[in-house]
Amino acid sequence: MNTPFDREAENLGNITGLEHVNVEIPDQGLASDFYLMGLGFTRDPYLFPGTNNMWVNVGKNQFHLPSGPPLVFRGHIGVVSPDREALLHRLTGVKKQLADTKFKFKEHNEYVEAMCPWGNKIRLYSPDEERFGKVNLGIPYVEFTVPDGTAKGIARFYRKVLGAITCIEKNGNGKAAHIKVGPHQELVFRETDKKLPEFDGHHLQVYVEDFGRPHQKLRKLDLITEESDRCQYRFEDIVDLDTGKVLFTIEHEIRSMTHPLYARPLVNRNPAQTNRNYIMGGDAWVSTLPDTVGPSGASPDPLKAPKAPTLAKIRALRMQQQAM
Repeated sequence: MNTPFDREAENLGNITGLEHVNVEIPDQGLASDFYLMGLGFTRDPYLFPGTNNMWVNVGKNQFHLPSGPPLVFRGHIGVVSPDREALLHRLTGVKKQLADTKFKFKEHNEYVEAMCPWGNKIRLYSPDEERFGKVNLGIPYVEFTVPDGTAKGIARFYRKVLGAITCIEKNGNGKAAHIKVGPHQELVFRETDKKLPEFDGHHLQVYVEDFGRPHQKLRKLDLITEESDRCQYRFEDIVDLDTGKVLFTIEHEIRSMTHPLYARPLVNRNPAQTNRNYIMGGDAWVSTLPDTVGPSGASPDPLKAPKAPTLAKIRALRMQQQAM
């Protein structure tokens, strides 16, 4: 039977999800002004409620922000965040609180780039179903800047050792390795001939379906840096599989899909809700993207690039959901 669908396009490879990125921060107050008030994200209300760590929910993904000397990703973090106008308004509103930090933001045609108080760059995109799938709040990619000539070896490492689906992007400015790490999620390693900062200890976390064989390969290469527990281990160096040369260093927190936190529901608030314009039932984030592909396999048309629901629409959306 002939099929009109590209079945291989739905393959994930062994890495099934990028859950969080982790950087240390020295001041929770400044971090709250940036991540919660400026970007409109949500502090996880259940885990790490104290002053030694804060987890920030972004749809189904997170920023982990333990207390410590500031750590900075070499590259930038991509985020899908609806309603650019509201985002710019919030970022303008925290300028005073963050005036003596590295905080800044700039609007571009495709995205808004915001820098955290300690130098981490975040690019915030409007929902785009073709590029990011049915996601209107989340972390679709992390892009690293890597030494010239390393992209091909990095892609090979992820493919051979971790079982990931990879490809190489070629353009006039060099190459980039794209590593699939979940539905509409990827790691990007983009080459540069500029001098790069030394690795400072930041990390990312992914889930994998085959937990054992990558561990065996990493152990054979003597790359395991932490045997965390039954469901987790870590490594840092990405190496050339022929020579053993370190191509790039970023700590990977590898979790099995049997990990207790896998698919944990995350609380997300509606940043438009305030005490001055409060609407009953409007506290929680409401996704305006239906999680369906329709009977023909085609995505529903009317909601291709929706904005965040206004408070005036919250009640109607809630009523629709309750009626289903």
